[in-house]
Amino acid sequence: MADMAARTMVAICRVALTGALVVGLYYLVPVEPGVSGARLAWRTAGTVVAGLVVTWLIIRQLSAQVSDPEESPLAGLLTALIGGVVFFALADFVTAVSDPAQFVDLHTKTDALYFALATLTTVGYGDVHAVGQVGRGVVVVQLVFNVAFIATGASVLTGALGARVRNRGSGR
Repeated sequence: MADMAARTMVAICRVALTGALVVGLYYLVPVEPGVSGARLAWRTAGTVVAGLVVTWLIIRQLSAQVSDPEESPLAGLLTALIGGVVFFALADFVTAVSDPAQFVDLHTKTDALYFALATLTTVGYGDVHAVGQVGRGVVVVQLVFNVAFIATGASVLTGALGARVRNRGSGR
């Protein structure tokens, strides 16, 4: 029993540290206004590749959870979900920096992270919102991604946690 508690604590610490690292790296990514030409093409290509990698990681973690919910580590799925939120925060910020008319009151990376989380949780306070067509397009992709992957991942995560708690309670 003590071994199980120690492993659980290690997993929690690993997710917390990885999540902090992902968010820390998010704040370190340089984003400057007025990028055009080849640099804009590279930035766009990098964003698409990063989005595909995050999507692949979430799909991979979801597949592992569905195929073997008892043995698959939940830490990977939770970390992938954090990566999805941070990816869209960065996409929102890059859009706002590239064209400030695309968002209202999105000026900092913290604003973008706040907006990504408000969009994910469907709170939508309205203080930060997309007004331009490109900004709204980014938000539409973000909403579809949230429903298709983040919500599914959160559902699988909570189901797996519940099953593990029930199994531990029954002595399995």
